[in-house]
Amino acid sequence: MFQAVTRRGTMPMSSSILQADRVHLRHPVAPGASRSFDGIICFGGEDWWYHNRGHYDMQMMRRLSRMCPVLYVNSIGMRVPRPGEGRMFVRRIGRKLRSLRRGMVQIADNFAVFSPFVLPGRRGLALTRRLLARAVRSAARKQKITHPLVWVACPTAAEVIDALHPAAVLYQRTDRYEHFNGVNVDRISAYDARLKARADLTVFCSKFLYEREADDCRSACIVDHGVDFERFEAASSGVAALPRDIAALGRPRIGFVGAIDAHTFDPDLFLEVARRIPTARFVLVGPCSLPAGWCQASNVSILGQRPYEEIHSYMAACDVLIMPWRRSEWIEACNPVKLKEYLATGRPVVSTDFPELRAYDGLVRSVRDAEAFAEAVRSALRDGGDPRPRRQRVCRENWSSKAQAVLDELAARGLSVKRSFDRGSSPRAVMLSNRRLELPPAGSTLVTIASQAGRTAARVGRRRPEANAAGAST
Repeated sequence: MFQAVTRRGTMPMSSSILQADRVHLRHPVAPGASRSFDGIICFGGEDWWYHNRGHYDMQMMRRLSRMCPVLYVNSIGMRVPRPGEGRMFVRRIGRKLRSLRRGMVQIADNFAVFSPFVLPGRRGLALTRRLLARAVRSAARKQKITHPLVWVACPTAAEVIDALHPAAVLYQRTDRYEHFNGVNVDRISAYDARLKARADLTVFCSKFLYEREADDCRSACIVDHGVDFERFEAASSGVAALPRDIAALGRPRIGFVGAIDAHTFDPDLFLEVARRIPTARFVLVGPCSLPAGWCQASNVSILGQRPYEEIHSYMAACDVLIMPWRRSEWIEACNPVKLKEYLATGRPVVSTDFPELRAYDGLVRSVRDAEAFAEAVRSALRDGGDPRPRRQRVCRENWSSKAQAVLDELAARGLSVKRSFDRGSSPRAVMLSNRRLELPPAGSTLVTIASQAGRTAARVGRRRPEANAAGAST
């Protein structure tokens, strides 16, 4: 039996559907005060065209677009790029220009991505705020969105919310944005406080952050990350071929998949661990913003960024998966998407300690320094343990159930989707019935919340144990 943590303690959860945590309604909705929205404008925390598409806001919008139109607005930024960043400065400017040239692109039915022009920084946003609001309203109308739910995953969007005349506002507080590398702490903190007071619902995904900040919000809940479980679980079965670049590397392979950034990744810790295990091949898959030449270790391979649709294969190709985080206020409040993806592969996981790992006791080897980290990796290589408990812990936590949980939280506050869209007999059709998200059949990216999850759990339970990680078949 699972349990949910709320402001009132714990409550049992259904074993058939792992629901999102619930909180009390700080401002109960009076009879007749219900409102509806006919689409979602999401101010994303990333850029659809060059960031990993596994992020919380992107995953949620892909699911919610099956119920109503969605306009995903590529990140309008929280900081001003600095020439002192060297090649990273040039890369960021180039990526943004390429994104702007795309304008508005229809990605799928009811889902469009828009790259508006906006100048970075406080002064830049002040100068282009009206232009930004006008451009977003125009793009939304093309999606037939006139009474939007404005979903904010980039705090600077607080400047234009009211100009969009929203039916409701949702603030996604999935990280301590004010501790992002290079931002003006006071400025972003002020936007954060403004959004918490303004939003009809503030959504957290970290229990640590929720417990410390929920009382600062007009209304708050916690709905943590989902995972494309079947994609990651199937990759580790050994059926599909490995990507050529990682297949050519020696074993055992110790892998990190994700952004290699200074505010999260600890290069000194990582390099010391690699030095202590010279016989292992350490593999880094993801974009890197660290200075050129930061890693000279002969047993480290840096493969660069790969599309989200391929990262499950890279994770499955590793014998141990790691999260060498630095100690910071950002990491203290984090709940990384990759954690559930790692566990879905069944591979042993080693990580520096952070509060959210308390929910995964016995499933993740948690350490505090390089010596302990290296020893935990060696231990995982000797005996990776049974992969089934790791998979079972996350097999029901699909993104569609998370999207439905947010809709339920909104509905509890008198907010609902104004209309649904009939797609006829399409096998990918999604219908809104009693506010439940009915999902596509097995084999697609999404899975039915209850029935498919139940079958998955049964299949995971029947799977025979794999060999220990160092010799596992991938």
